[in-house]
Amino acid sequence: MTKKQTRSKTASILAAEEARDPEVAAELARTAVANQLAILVIQYRVDHDLTQTALARKLGMSQPAVARLEAGDHEPSVATLMRLARHLGITLKLQLSGDSAELVSA
Repeated sequence: MTKKQTRSKTASILAAEEARDPEVAAELARTAVANQLAILVIQYRVDHDLTQTALARKLGMSQPAVARLEAGDHEPSVATLMRLARHLGITLKLQLSGDSAELVSA
């Protein structure tokens, strides 16, 4: 194949390849709940046409705290999950097993 004929890989293919690396897989597992919560918070904010500041007011927290939730870098506390469920009127289920954790919005 020449340079012009090289195949480009999609993001999902690259992610799947990277996830085969044990260190990457461990980090993905460690941050799974935080990433799932980030997606949920961003989706709620977009669906309700809220800024981070407006959502922060609704939740009784600071805008930087909402930004941290949306970044998905840190595991949320149970108290934070309860606050989100209460103030956003949603149900969150945290499913735990010996080697995985999953956050589900019901």
